[in-house]
Amino acid sequence: QVQVVGSGGGLVQPGGSLRLSCAASGSIFGFNVMGWYRQAPGKQRELVASIDTSGETTSYADSVKGRFTISRDNVKNTVYLQMSDLKVEDTAVYYCSLNYWGSMYWGQGTQVTVSS
Repeated sequence: QVQVVGSGGGLVQPGGSLRLSCAASGSIFGFNVMGWYRQAPGKQRELVASIDTSGETTSYADSVKGRFTISRDNVKNTVYLQMSDLKVEDTAVYYCSLNYWGSMYWGQGTQVTVSS
């Protein structure tokens, strides 16, 4: 059974940094895409960043380009989202995701709050 667990959220001041982690476990073999989505109150869930198995193909929302960096450690089946220069508008619940053979698996969500 595939499981995805995200962690690392918290409260940070504008301009600060946080790192989110997403660990996948279970029967995962071959190509997959892992990433982070976020959902702010009253808004739809949106893709923040994603990365494929090789780590060579990444995708970012325009709003985070140049500030967020996604990376992965395939030995640990873990993806990291390094968030820098955080803005108030980055406040949301962040959800880790795994797209594997057309099925989406979601983590439980971790709150990121950017506030002075």
